[in-house]
Amino acid sequence: MSFRAIRVTKGEQGHRADTVTLQENELHEGDVTVAVEYSTVNYKDGLALAHGKGVVRTYPLVPGIDFTGTVESSTHSSFAPGDKVVLNGYGVGEEHDGGFAQKARVDGDWLVPLPAGLTTLQAAAIGTAGYTAMLSVLALEDAGLTPDSGDVLVTGAAGGVGSVAVSLLAGLGHRVIASTGRPAEADYLRELGAAEIIDRAELSAPGRPLGTERWAGAVDSVGSHTLVNVLAGTRYGGTVTSCGLAQGADLPGTVLPFILRGVTLAGIDSVRAPMERRIRAYERLGRDLDLSRLERMTTVVGLADVPGVADRILAGQVRGRTVVDVNA
Repeated sequence: MSFRAIRVTKGEQGHRADTVTLQENELHEGDVTVAVEYSTVNYKDGLALAHGKGVVRTYPLVPGIDFTGTVESSTHSSFAPGDKVVLNGYGVGEEHDGGFAQKARVDGDWLVPLPAGLTTLQAAAIGTAGYTAMLSVLALEDAGLTPDSGDVLVTGAAGGVGSVAVSLLAGLGHRVIASTGRPAEADYLRELGAAEIIDRAELSAPGRPLGTERWAGAVDSVGSHTLVNVLAGTRYGGTVTSCGLAQGADLPGTVLPFILRGVTLAGIDSVRAPMERRIRAYERLGRDLDLSRLERMTTVVGLADVPGVADRILAGQVRGRTVVDVNA
């Protein structure tokens, strides 16, 4: 059967993205075929659609680094037709056909059963961004952070990772400082639980190697000078998680926060995270994430809307989570 998909190709005219009709035998190999219900638009997806550099590793490719849906056929021992599943990472949407299609065929070892208490729409709204935010929260907790430790900073707070991180941390009892470059989103961030809003300009320019100790922990999705300044403002013994590079992949700082304040920089990888940690993250998301807040931060679009959303996400103009109903 044929189905709709967004596919990127590269030829004499360079990289391009088109909405096409595919046959199942045109998909990459795998032992589970999923009838996709929802995907999401993430920063990586924006790059994949815009030019592919640093993201797309094979052509032609269906982008979309995550999806939720129902198993249609399977030769994998853990999954049977009718099972509801979630997928994040594992190179899907980068080197293996991803979620911007009505069907996906993948390795069953990459799939997580839909967590109890969540619909496929809610799991998609969480998506890679929300799952990454939860991995960051787990890393902070594993490092000893508690609500009594002090404030927690979230950078890029109005974006996908940031929105979920603010909501999660506030719901767990932390006092959250939200950094954003969009003052108009202040009310939105307070609705998610932020106690204080600061302008990203406070963090985005080159700063001092060490600053005033302001937060006990932080979730950073921005990188570059912002991450350096976040580290410089972290209290003694605090932990900062790094999970993105919206400002840049460089780290133009010094070792002083590490050797004078014992600060820990914890890297967060959502693509190859072990399955045990994925399941732990989704169990916590099902328990700790306020689903009414999740709904408020989520916008649903159709497959035809994806290129426009991708452009806006690269321009820093997308708030919260954007879910793609691939059948709309």
